[in-house]
Amino acid sequence: MQLQRVWLIYRADSPLALKEAKACASQLELLGVSVSIAMSGLTADPFPGLLASEPELPDLAVVLGGDGTVLGAARHLAVLDVPILCFNVGGHLGFLTHEPGLLRSDTLWTRILEDHFAMERRMMLQAVVNRGDDLACPVSGLPSGATSVEERHWALNDIYLRPYREDLAPTCTLELEIDGEVVDQVRGDGLILSTPTGSTGYAMAAGGPILHPGIDAIIVSAICPMSLSSRPIVLPPRSRLVIWPLGDSHRQVKLWKDGAAGEVMAPGECCVIQRAPHHALMVQLEQNPSYYRTLSRKLHWAGSLVDSMPSPN
Repeated sequence: MQLQRVWLIYRADSPLALKEAKACASQLELLGVSVSIAMSGLTADPFPGLLASEPELPDLAVVLGGDGTVLGAARHLAVLDVPILCFNVGGHLGFLTHEPGLLRSDTLWTRILEDHFAMERRMMLQAVVNRGDDLACPVSGLPSGATSVEERHWALNDIYLRPYREDLAPTCTLELEIDGEVVDQVRGDGLILSTPTGSTGYAMAAGGPILHPGIDAIIVSAICPMSLSSRPIVLPPRSRLVIWPLGDSHRQVKLWKDGAAGEVMAPGECCVIQRAPHHALMVQLEQNPSYYRTLSRKLHWAGSLVDSMPSPN
């Protein structure tokens, strides 16, 4: 990989992440790499500014933080095919990140320059809210009579819809249409549409299954449904989902993407969710990566709760 330009994105409110970002910048500048450092957090979105001010896209984005910082970078950079290298500096679970000790390796940047790494392609989701009169809810192109392109919402983990004003309407009713067929009307706290990457996040907390990220699929999980028959369902990646809020006009719902706020929808409007046309490109440095080892360690499965030798099995 060529390293002429690198963006260093560090987690906001983390002195350790800022310290590591400055150290990485010094190492890269000694190699003749142009480096831009930016902070990312709930109230600090660096990507619009970087994309507007930087003369060129980076060859690599290095993210120093937790999974939330990685998700923010993926939402903005995946559509531009910018590879992302992530380290868990100041984060919590770190499902998507490398251990911070790799930052101190003398061969880190040599490995990148000599292509001694793997590139993982992680499926993403795309959502489009249609407010047109025809309610055709197209995902690409323009609805009839429209004059501008709809806003696209992208997510690496999940897209979910919840009541917008919980003081007025604590629950919502969402009609779910899959590939042109109405499947269910889910009443409860909302609906989660997740990728396999996001299956260990909000979807898992709502009782959904864990899917290996090597599988392309869409997981549909209701949030606290008022029916015992509502169960998670796993759909093929080419599925086209349309979600319609039902009820009175005050029963608005809000779309969230990887925990970041999206648009507000009212009954009479619809949202289309399907696989995004691009993937998140994640640089993998581990020579023998194991998704199951990561699950065991991060989720504290039984084998990781005790300090003992592995069983002979």
